[in-house]
Amino acid sequence: MSALVRKNFDAPEETRTFEDGKGKLDLVNLEAGAVGRAVFEPGWRWSTHVKPIAQTDSCQSSHIGYCVSGHMVVVMDDGEKQEYGPGDFMIAPPGHDAWIVGDEPCVMIDWQGFADYAKR
Repeated sequence: MSALVRKNFDAPEETRTFEDGKGKLDLVNLEAGAVGRAVFEPGWRWSTHVKPIAQTDSCQSSHIGYCVSGHMVVVMDDGEKQEYGPGDFMIAPPGHDAWIVGDEPCVMIDWQGFADYAKR
């Protein structure tokens, strides 16, 4: 029996949009869990564009991801801060805010924290 799997973010199994049209999340589902590709538009900020959906004070998802393009700053509730850009691998535990830096969209692939992210 073959174990090969092929999924494509251009034909996602689910798409979730952020508030004010500031981006979207495309999901493909694998046996091991959901994998997401998020496009965060310039001006996107978690506390503005996802907090109303999540209804938590800060993002409570744990992320393991890879930045394809653009730049994102993540600030933990305790004040620790990191900027991620193209080629960076990211681990962000629960309890953070994030926003886009610059005038280009930030594209992130995340294979841990997007299963319930921005789910209405």
